[in-house]
Amino acid sequence: MEVIKTTVLLVLLSVLLVSLGGYFGGANGTLIALLLVGGMNFYAYYYSDKHVLNHYKAVELTDTRHFVYQMVRDLAYKANLPMPKVYIIPQNIPNAFATGRNPQNGVVAVTQGLIDLLNPEEVKSVIAHELAHIRHYDILTGTIAATIAGAISAIANMMQFGAMFGGNNQERGGHPIIMILLAIILPIAAMIIQMTVSRTREYAADEAAARLVGTPVHLQNALQKLDNYARRGDLRDATQETAHMFIINPFAGHDVSFRELFSTHPSTKNRIERLSKVRV
Repeated sequence: MEVIKTTVLLVLLSVLLVSLGGYFGGANGTLIALLLVGGMNFYAYYYSDKHVLNHYKAVELTDTRHFVYQMVRDLAYKANLPMPKVYIIPQNIPNAFATGRNPQNGVVAVTQGLIDLLNPEEVKSVIAHELAHIRHYDILTGTIAATIAGAISAIANMMQFGAMFGGNNQERGGHPIIMILLAIILPIAAMIIQMTVSRTREYAADEAAARLVGTPVHLQNALQKLDNYARRGDLRDATQETAHMFIINPFAGHDVSFRELFSTHPSTKNRIERLSKVRV
C-alpha cells in the first residue's frame, strides 16, 4: 500500500510539473528546469552521504566485535542486503539515519546517545528501520521527489519574474495575476506532496523493521524514547536539509500541529499506532 501511495504521489508531482511547465514555458521551460534542478540533485545523490557524515563528524565503526556492528551485519544478512558501512555520531541526543545511493553503497549511522539510551532490542529495531530505507531505495525516491519539486519551484520563480516584468505569456492566455498566484500556490502544493512522500516512506520503513525483527513492540518503545529526547534538545549541527534523513525529526521540539503538513516525518503517535496494527 505504501509503495502504491508513493507512486501515486510521484505521478502527481510529475503531472504538476508538466502542467506548470506547459502553461508557462512549454516543453522547453519544463526541460530547462528539470535539467537545472536535476543536475544539482544528481550531485547530491552521489555525494551527499559523504557530506552529511562529515557534517555530523561521524566516525566509521570497524570493530567487528562491537554489538552495533554485529547487529547491522546480522540484520543485513537476514534482509538479503550487502553489509553497509556503520558510523557512530559522537552526540548524546539519540537518533539515527541511513544514507547511500543504493544497497551496495549503504550506510547506517547512529548517535552514541542512541546506543546509551536504548536497550539492545530497541537498538536492533532502529537499525532494522534504517536498513529498510536502504532496501527500499528511499534515498533515490527522495531525490526524485526533490528534483521534481525543485523544478516546479524554479519554473514558478521564472513565472513570477515574468509576470512582474511584462512576460505575461499572453499568447497562451496567461494573465499576470494568475501567473503570480500559481507561482505562489504550486510550489507549496509540490512541497506538501514531497513531504507526504517522505512520511509515506517512514511508515513503510517502520512496518518493514517490525517484520524484520519479528515484533513491532521494540520499535514502538524506541520511537517514544527518541521522540521524548528530541523534544528536550536539538541534535547539534542539525539542519533542515538533513532532518528528513533521521528516524526522528531532530527539530521535533519545534513542531506544532499546523506544521505537520510540511513535516518530513509523521507524528510519533501516529507511527506507534500504525505499528500496533502490524501483524508479523
